[in-house]
Amino acid sequence: MGGAYRGYGATQAVFALESVIEEAARAIGMEPLEFRKKNHIKEGQSSPVFKALGEGKEGVEMEIGSIGLDEAIELGAREIGWYERKDKKPSAPWKRRGLGVATLMQGSSIPYIDMASATVKLNDDGSVNLVMGATDLGTGSDTVLSQIAAEELGIPVEWVIPYSSDTDLTPFDVGAYASSTTYLSGMAVKKAAALLKIKILQVAARMMGLSSTDGLLIEDGSIIGGPKSLTVRDVALHSLYVEDQEQLIASASHVSHKSPPPFAAHFVDLEVDLETGEIDVLKYVAAVDCGTAIHPKLAEGQTEGALLNGLSYALTEEYIFNEKGKMLNPDFGHYKIFSTRDLPEVKAILVPTYEETGPYGAKSVSEISINGALPAISNAVYDATGVRLTEGPFTPERVLRALREAGIRP
Repeated sequence: MGGAYRGYGATQAVFALESVIEEAARAIGMEPLEFRKKNHIKEGQSSPVFKALGEGKEGVEMEIGSIGLDEAIELGAREIGWYERKDKKPSAPWKRRGLGVATLMQGSSIPYIDMASATVKLNDDGSVNLVMGATDLGTGSDTVLSQIAAEELGIPVEWVIPYSSDTDLTPFDVGAYASSTTYLSGMAVKKAAALLKIKILQVAARMMGLSSTDGLLIEDGSIIGGPKSLTVRDVALHSLYVEDQEQLIASASHVSHKSPPPFAAHFVDLEVDLETGEIDVLKYVAAVDCGTAIHPKLAEGQTEGALLNGLSYALTEEYIFNEKGKMLNPDFGHYKIFSTRDLPEVKAILVPTYEETGPYGAKSVSEISINGALPAISNAVYDATGVRLTEGPFTPERVLRALREAGIRP
């Protein structure tokens, strides 16, 4: 029955942590956003949590090298209308309206455990085969990793032909898990492409009668900086059919020595129906620091998909068992999962930072945003009604019971 699902473990822990943070802020009379800004981890700081984390071995000490959480909090707050909350009125007398926030931190691969490999091969028409073990699960990683290869090689991304997943034919990769593909597999691709670029420029230098590659660059598929005009295709043909008849090919592997966290601030605007206990999410905002977004649209899509998963987890998804352990809702007629038709108004905001250990400054983006809905909705319901929800999913029955136990009626 059980299995890994997008950020498992963190989703539950963040719910408890962010509920306590909200209660602590309110207990001392501090504005919840200011409380979070004052207390979250900062650039250059570390935490004993990092050393404790690991799978099968102890984790590693690590300092935060990039963080855009303060900016994420401010951008998200402005988008949700946090500072105009007094002007937000419920749509009916029997409803209450509230705003909630949750701040998040995840990770990018598992240090000294996760490993990825890639091979790049130059073809006679100037195209490049990118062969990698990383698997595209619908995340768009084939596109992102092709972009990284193209950027490093100085060729149009259309020239890159990706082939992934089948490790009978591709190099090894530990798998698409732990938010590792862009950060970890991306570095393997970047390394392999850098090695191939050196080989291309070495052949180009010899074709130009130069003793070194100094000053030579590849831009948009052309070799520039030398006495002759050459293209990558010219170099490929020369290497394959004239000089040594050599296939220009390179492989590289990458092991993570760090797990730089992406950060996020999630905001929700909702109404609670005091008659039925139904929660109506009006708007959801996710501001995310994932370092450099290699493909911004895909990063936004990852964020929107994750927050949809989070909303479904927070409001409807629950296994129900009888006393003998038999699942009573084993089909989609009775186990309710949100689709895009259930989405409220959503806004994904990318907050750019630069992570030195990632490809072109990238960190992960895939898992973090599933974690925000449960605590943000709980905090918003508390803001609206003064009732703290501590058990998800927040079904109408569960919410109504909590309201009645607190003596709240329409």
